[in-house]
Amino acid sequence: MKAIPFFALATLALFAAPAAAREEKPVIALTFDDLPAHSALPPDTSRVEIAQKTIKAFKDAGVGEVYGFVNGDQTGREPAAAPVLDMWRAAGLPLGNHGWSHLNLNQASVADYLADIDHTESLIAPLMKGEDFHWFRYPFLAEGDDPAKRMEVRKGLAARGYRIAQVTMSFGDYMWNEPYARCVAAGDKAAIATLETSYLRAAAETAAATRKDARALYGRDIPYVLLMHLGALDARMLPRLLAQYRAEGFAFTTLAKAEADPVFAADMDPNLPPALPRWQQMQAKGLTPTPVENVSKMLDSLCRPPSNAPAQ
Repeated sequence: MKAIPFFALATLALFAAPAAAREEKPVIALTFDDLPAHSALPPDTSRVEIAQKTIKAFKDAGVGEVYGFVNGDQTGREPAAAPVLDMWRAAGLPLGNHGWSHLNLNQASVADYLADIDHTESLIAPLMKGEDFHWFRYPFLAEGDDPAKRMEVRKGLAARGYRIAQVTMSFGDYMWNEPYARCVAAGDKAAIATLETSYLRAAAETAAATRKDARALYGRDIPYVLLMHLGALDARMLPRLLAQYRAEGFAFTTLAKAEADPVFAADMDPNLPPALPRWQQMQAKGLTPTPVENVSKMLDSLCRPPSNAPAQ
């Protein structure tokens, strides 16, 4: 076989590089909220079992780092869930701060809100043993409806060394966990199958819509930070969900790598003014966010007794 001259290889590389860049896989950073306990428990299921299934799914899929955002008060409300935090750390997974009692900033004072963050820090810092825990996820994703209060909290986060764990992809996974508990209790296998199918469909539809909107707004895929929750159906569905994302062409990355992208600059430095929500950025450019199916009413109706059923 005749050797290809070096200059020819270099020329080929120059032409190949842009094509390779265009073919880079979109990436997702998985993040889980509401550790150690989220939503209703199905019968004969424990918080520890949910965590075991979730951690195993990460390991089996080779996902790597996944931040779990902690609400500290749950360790008191559900003492049996407290080992979940130790399990998470034993698996090499990091913890972040989600506030002690899941306060909504729109309904709390700045002082109470920052005290809530400090309270959870006192719980997670010893568990992290010197590793980085300075990521904060706003409960309810509510960053404050008063601009002055919002900026005051951001400055408080910055003074404490926190970055904001922003969310750029969410299919509302939390909505499926309570209906799942009801349907398991009712033994309704057909309804559980409906939950599973609709869960995966919503994830796929949201991923496609989110990518479409990012390309319209930024002209490219951005790193997607996916919001999920440590719930019972989430744990059941996670192996299939991760396989689905891979089949759709996604690779997995870390939160820090994802939010190193310039679109997250204001989240990485809370001293900066907050960026406009992406829907407002789209609106400013005359773009309309891609709609997705609203399944909340369907989910709420599953496995509920008829309204005219006699009281038990």
